[in-house]
Amino acid sequence: MKKSSIAIVCLGLVFTSCAVIRPGEVGIKQTLGKLSSEVKTQGTILYNPLVSKVIKESTKTSNILLTLSLPSKEGLSVNSDISILYRLEANKVSSVLENLGQDYESVITSVFRSAASDVCAKFYAKDMHSGMRAKIEGEILDKMKVNLEKQADGIELIAVLMKSIQLPMGLASSIERKLQAEQDAMRMEFVLDQEKLEAERKIINAKGERDAQIIITEGLTSGILKLKAIEAFKDLARSPNSKIIITDGKTPLIVGDTEEKKEETTKKK
Repeated sequence: MKKSSIAIVCLGLVFTSCAVIRPGEVGIKQTLGKLSSEVKTQGTILYNPLVSKVIKESTKTSNILLTLSLPSKEGLSVNSDISILYRLEANKVSSVLENLGQDYESVITSVFRSAASDVCAKFYAKDMHSGMRAKIEGEILDKMKVNLEKQADGIELIAVLMKSIQLPMGLASSIERKLQAEQDAMRMEFVLDQEKLEAERKIINAKGERDAQIIITEGLTSGILKLKAIEAFKDLARSPNSKIIITDGKTPLIVGDTEEKKEETTKKK
């Protein structure tokens, strides 16, 4: 009895196997070449290894790396490293496998090559090395989605990233010279703006001084001049030294101290 039980268990192990589906992947049982409609996202799948197998596919974001030579509008070739980010939709994995098989990445690559050639041919080579790059990436992605939907449903394209773009040597040198000339022009414009501001500052300063002189001149009336003369006579009157003053009664003119005059006369003698 025990021997028969052991034999049954052994037969069961031979004709039954178990596949573990981990987070971030799905499993589909394929029996005699036919895919099951049930997609397992996590857990275990029991199957008969003699007639069945379990196909596992990742649903995480995947990255396809390519190095391509892209055509430009003027007929040049631009080398670039490309990243294509995509992921499989869990509930549509069976559709992808039925239409494209497990080598679906080669289909994504082919779709990209076609879309990239069509889109890049509308742009100049310099555009791929400037702020137009994001627009080019977006147009390639949109065209890929349209073309890929014709092949199969269930592949979500996330982004197309163009990296390490290498322009033809002559074009790269020409762009560098142009950028240098633009920098020089911007620097000269800045210097001219500074000189212009300085000139305006000097003009404003000169106008201020002129207006101040006009105000002072207009303020010097005869009455004020007489008042200033009286104040000057008062200050001279307080002085302990004797002064020689020549005046017309309006403004004093101080010649000097009498003592200083005496000393000068003595020296001359």
